[in-house]
Amino acid sequence: MRPQVVDEKALPPRQRPDPEAEGTRPAPPAPERTDAELLIAASVLLADAALTAKQAGAELTGALSSWRFGLEALRRPAWALGAAVSCARALTSPSGLGFGANGGLVGELARMAGNMTYRRPAKVAMAVDAFAMRIRAAAVEHPNLDSPLARRLTEAMVAGNRLEALRALYALIERHGVTRALTTVSPVIMELLALSGMLDENPVNDDFSWVTLAGGVPTTDPFLGLPSAVLGLLNPGPGRAERTEPDSILAKVLTTSSNDIVSYVNDIGALGNHGLVLLRRIVCADGAERHVLLLPGTSFGLLSNSTPQDLVGAFDGLLRTDTTYTRAAKKLLVRAGVPVGSEVMFVGHSLGGLTAMNLAMDVEVASTYRITHVVTLGSPIDGKRPADHTTQVISLVNQHDVIPTLDGRGPASPNDLPAGWLELAWLDESYDYPLSHAPQAYSDALRGEMARHRTQVNDLIRAYDGDVVGNQPYMLRDK
Repeated sequence: MRPQVVDEKALPPRQRPDPEAEGTRPAPPAPERTDAELLIAASVLLADAALTAKQAGAELTGALSSWRFGLEALRRPAWALGAAVSCARALTSPSGLGFGANGGLVGELARMAGNMTYRRPAKVAMAVDAFAMRIRAAAVEHPNLDSPLARRLTEAMVAGNRLEALRALYALIERHGVTRALTTVSPVIMELLALSGMLDENPVNDDFSWVTLAGGVPTTDPFLGLPSAVLGLLNPGPGRAERTEPDSILAKVLTTSSNDIVSYVNDIGALGNHGLVLLRRIVCADGAERHVLLLPGTSFGLLSNSTPQDLVGAFDGLLRTDTTYTRAAKKLLVRAGVPVGSEVMFVGHSLGGLTAMNLAMDVEVASTYRITHVVTLGSPIDGKRPADHTTQVISLVNQHDVIPTLDGRGPASPNDLPAGWLELAWLDESYDYPLSHAPQAYSDALRGEMARHRTQVNDLIRAYDGDVVGNQPYMLRDK
């Protein structure tokens, strides 16, 4: 006998089963949730596809403009015409690469023409979608990015509507002020700059966008496309180090210094950012004599000044290794008589952290001294690697801080750090930039809610515990 099937909808209301009484009441639909990891994974796939399309366009363009193709066209004109038509269709058709010519004189001229006529190739469309997914992923961890005003700005940037983007930025600044607006978009600042460079009519700055998409460290500026060599010309000083005496405030701070990350940050804050650095000599608990070099960050007063701690030096340090700051620091180590083979730790904030990594990357420095640790605070160092693979790199990052994201790796970036690195990141109450970037903000966090990070760093630098037997400030100059 077949079982009887009852249509519940046909029963009178009183005879219908009560889902609530039966315990079978259907659960309300779960709220839609954005999975940041899936978005990042999808953005990686799209970025790879965009880079592949770019390479395919370059190869097709190169093949069409090569002398070999011209020679073959003389021998087989019919074949050459068919091949040229097929390649041109692939390069220009919306169902193909969508005006994807690039590379070489012919390709670059064609690409510039496409930019000027607002043609969006397939590679650019995929790259823009990849950046849009990164921005959505960042908004999961940073809800302020999902506010109406911030979303208006990011959507305008993705659409390539610069006029609307300027209006949205003005509205964001009008509502929150400059510093709060900058902090709001800081998690995706590199993505927004890359979108701006990719979707404007200036073909010269496109390299910045493609390097950012690929997860590299840009070697050009995002606006004019100026290469790092230009910054080298603006920052040509040979570097100079002069012994100096601490003023009363610095001397007082140094009397309480110890081998503690908070103490180092406070010392860097007391040094200021007008050219002073500090070389510390420690007789450690194991009897060895070790040295610590403390390197402060950038002065924002002028674009360029007489010390390496200026804005030109900051951009130069991000893009290059051999800078005025590193040259001056190397001369300091020699002038101070640090013995060859000595164990040295570099601790730096902002540009000071960049310089610490640049020193660790310098083969001459790494072969002269044993660089045991590089500790950075608020520094964009993720694209740099020390020459000695045994050097312990410790990066401390306040995620409200704009500066550490300038290396292309931020909350929206899919790139990971090397296995031997330690990055300790947090969100604290110092929301607005530049407060979130100040040494005091890092010191307060490490003394307060992030005390566990302080303990972890101090455990890693335990070899430098001992008696401070020398605190020598040096004034660094460009010339």
